[in-house]
Amino acid sequence: MTISSRLAAALGASLLLFATPVFAQTTAAPAADTAAKTSKPRSAESLECSKEADAKGLHGKERKKFRSECKKAAMGKK
Repeated sequence: MTISSRLAAALGASLLLFATPVFAQTTAAPAADTAAKTSKPRSAESLECSKEADAKGLHGKERKKFRSECKKAAMGKK
C-alpha cells in the first residue's frame, strides 16, 4: 500500500467515527422533551392501584384489567 492510499483510508475512517455521534445526539433530545410535557400527573387512586398490582405481581393484560377495576371502585367510594 502506498502512503497516499493509507492516508485516504485513515481520513475516511476518522470522518465516519467523528460524524456519527453528532447525528445521534441531535435526535434524542426533542423526543424526551415532548414526553415530559404531555404526561399528566397520576391521581392518588391510580398510584394506590399500581402499588396493589405490584404487590400481587401482576403484569400485562391482567395488570391493566386489575388497575381499571380498582380505579373504578376507588372513584365510586368518593
